[in-house]
This record gives sequence, C-alpha cells and structure tokens, in this order.
Amino acid sequence: MIHFVSGDILLSRAQVVAHGVAPNDPMSQGLALAIRQKYPALHKDFHHWCSQQHPKPGTAWLWGAPEGVRVVHLLTQEGGYGDGARPGRATLHHVRESLRALAKMAVKENFSSVAVPRLATGVGALTWGDVLPVIEDRLGALGIPVYVYAEYRPGRIAHEPGLPAPRIATAC
Repeated sequence: MIHFVSGDILLSRAQVVAHGVAPNDPMSQGLALAIRQKYPALHKDFHHWCSQQHPKPGTAWLWGAPEGVRVVHLLTQEGGYGDGARPGRATLHHVRESLRALAKMAVKENFSSVAVPRLATGVGALTWGDVLPVIEDRLGALGIPVYVYAEYRPGRIAHEPGLPAPRIATAC
C-alpha cells in the first residue's frame, strides 16, 4: 500500500529508506549529501562496492548499520566514474529498473516498510508526473507500506500510517 506523506525522509520510521544516486556517486548534492553526512560509513562502503562491482544504472544496493538502519541506493543516474566525474541525469528506464530491483530486494529481505523520496526529480532532473506512475507500478503491489515523501519538510516527522507514532521526549 502506497502512502503519500509530507516530512523529512531522514526522520522516517520505515525499516528501509531508498534514494537515487549514480554509480560511484560523490553524494555531494541533495538527499544523497544529507545521507552521506548522517551515515559516513555508508558512503565509504558504497564506493568500495562500486570499485569492486562496477554496477550499472538500473540496479540497487542495500546498506545496513549495526543499529538497524537500512538504506537502499537506487542507481537511477548515469555517470560517477573517472576523475572528478559528476553524476548525470536520471532516466525513466533506470528508475524503472532500479525500482524493480528494490521490489525484488524487499521480498527477498522481507522488508516490513520502505520510504522513498520524489525519486530522481532533484539532481536527476526528471519530472514528478513521469516518475510517480513508475513508483506506483513497481512498488504498489509489494504488500507492505511504502511511504512516498511527496513533500519535503525539513526536520518534520511525517505521519506514516501503520507505524507507531514517534516517541516525543518530555522534560522531567
């Protein structure tokens, strides 16, 4: 079931957060930069994986931290290799194939919920009207909650139906 939410995806309580990048992406812009800053080990591990596997756009890579955090890099963009190479634009074909890989991964790894942003519409330069139907097609039948962060609201925890409400710290 797809739920459209408004908030900061980095505050999601979903089991898995997915986002779009290029192979060997420097993760220096947008959501990728925020993820890199929050999880520095993820960036190092991703580049190691890229140097070993030389992945192509249209694939996905799962990273997990000891504290249970899981992030999936969806390779939606071209580029990222060579000295100073910058990620290229995303394509709908790469979005479609990377979401197919995410769906297979969700079943294999038994994900309980997934959060995705307005995939490939920032640095990737695609239009939301083109990407949304692909997300609905590839993830709509997963049988788990899929939280689409349709509106970015920095620092705001989204209401994610089916997940427990966030614990709010109170003064003693």
